[in-house]
Amino acid sequence: MADQRLLIEIGRRIKLRRKQMEYTQEQLAELMDVSVQMISNLEQGKKAIRPENLVKLCYFLAIDADYILTGKRAHAVHDDVWEKYAALPQHKKELVEQLLDSWLE
Repeated sequence: MADQRLLIEIGRRIKLRRKQMEYTQEQLAELMDVSVQMISNLEQGKKAIRPENLVKLCYFLAIDADYILTGKRAHAVHDDVWEKYAALPQHKKELVEQLLDSWLE
């Protein structure tokens, strides 16, 4: 029963983050190259996520796996900056990344 509760909590965090990013289940499924049913099953806690899909999910939702799996951020000090970045639309994220890359050259 504890495993089921954990899957439900993971699913709740996935759904919350997907909505924060303003993706539909269909859009996220397309980005991840998985079925809409898989996204739905994850969000409802019906299925566990496979490692390769967790990597994709974290990339497209701009979130770390620690948050998805435990609800905690690995680097709490940087949460504010991370949350602001994660809330940006994709085209603005690309601008931020270009700016950071130019500073690191």
